[in-house]
Amino acid sequence: MLVEGTWNLSISTPIGKIRAAVELREQDGVLTGVAHGAGEEVPLGDLTFDGDRLTWKQAITKPMRLNLAFDVTVDGDTLQGTSKAGRLRSSKVTGERQTAPEYRA
Repeated sequence: MLVEGTWNLSISTPIGKIRAAVELREQDGVLTGVAHGAGEEVPLGDLTFDGDRLTWKQAITKPMRLNLAFDVTVDGDTLQGTSKAGRLRSSKVTGERQTAPEYRA
């Protein structure tokens, strides 16, 4: 899948920017993922990739307990979109795919 890899995210929230990483993998034709941030690792739910649109849901407990819904557009090695937590306003999300370091002899 064209969306596989580790993505470094920046989420602009009312309490400041939050950095997180999302790992996406394809296994037996199914896209799976896990998010890392604020000292916790959480599985991604309702993960879908259709065209260039990637959506998922996740629950976090830090910095506070929230259920988040992400809706982003992938363009090569970058993405942008929003994250929504319940009735709170949407937060802007940007990200880029980690690339393997170049090998130098």
